[in-house]
Amino acid sequence: MRQSIEKLTIEGFRSIRKLGDFRLRDVNILIGANGSGKSNFISFFSLVSEIAEERLQFDVNKHGGADSHLFLGPKNTDLIAGKILFTQKGYEFRLEPTADNRLIFREERICSQEDSLSLGSGHSESLLKMRTQKDQNADMTPCIHKAISGWTFYHFHDTGSIAAVRRPRTIRDNEYLRPDAGNLAAFLFDLRQRDQGRYDLIRDTVRLAAPFFDDFRLRPVRLENGDAMIQPEWTQRHTDFPFHPSQLSDGTLRFICLATALLQPDPPGAMFFDEPELGLHPEAIQILAGLVRQARDRTQVIAATQSATLLNHFEPEDVIVTDRENGESVFRRLSSENLKEWLEEYSLGELWQKNVFEGGV
Repeated sequence: MRQSIEKLTIEGFRSIRKLGDFRLRDVNILIGANGSGKSNFISFFSLVSEIAEERLQFDVNKHGGADSHLFLGPKNTDLIAGKILFTQKGYEFRLEPTADNRLIFREERICSQEDSLSLGSGHSESLLKMRTQKDQNADMTPCIHKAISGWTFYHFHDTGSIAAVRRPRTIRDNEYLRPDAGNLAAFLFDLRQRDQGRYDLIRDTVRLAAPFFDDFRLRPVRLENGDAMIQPEWTQRHTDFPFHPSQLSDGTLRFICLATALLQPDPPGAMFFDEPELGLHPEAIQILAGLVRQARDRTQVIAATQSATLLNHFEPEDVIVTDRENGESVFRRLSSENLKEWLEEYSLGELWQKNVFEGGV
């Protein structure tokens, strides 16, 4: 059963001083100026994901140590607190900095409508996964860990000449679409064999954004060791000549990755995107918005953007405006009722560009 995030609390994390009991929907589009806090909002979920997989210390060190995670530094903030509430269950934690610039748990807890259970304090890595492995028949802990571990953070910005998505990959790497789509060809090859209808849907959607595109040419190359490698070759209309992945433009390749992620048959419980519109033609952005709206029935989408074009294709209630006030990030969900008169003459993107609601450019 899909576990959607219903409420969120963040305290003391980067530019977010305090965000309490903030409700999330199936589609959440964050928009705001550079530095307003959109990426920090998504980074918080990434931190929770790393915590759940017992990688807190690695992630903290990778991103500058504890001090860089605390709102305005350790002199102003002495802990990071978070709470994720799903339909009937939740996970919460409080992290405090150490003298050697690490973060350790002041408290870690799971909860439900009927009960609350402390996982302990003073530990440097989460006890959630270990508790899950010990209590596999219990209801609460495995469910929470499964929900968090099912989040996927997609980054399709790197489409350069040596990007993983353009290079050959073992055909065995096909169980799920990786966050950088480095296994795109292997994933599509496997999908075509087990779900032709879903594969055709992805191909046809790519054709909408790139009318010259005809189909993928997925040809495994067998190696002497028995393995096989594959890369995303393709054909264009009116010819069967196989084009190399290097002959796909960056924008087209990013759209292929986005369409594959949003149309995959078994999507993760929550999908996160940071500026998915980068490099896309306005018509492709319109198609992307349609894919996000359709995906809400199968997954939860949280995306940060600066695209007025993308914003135009969503309801105000889907949009979270981010802004900086007195040095801290604030988040406000738009309301159709409050914007009713404005929307009679302007699109949502135009209102953002005109700075009608705070958080504009």
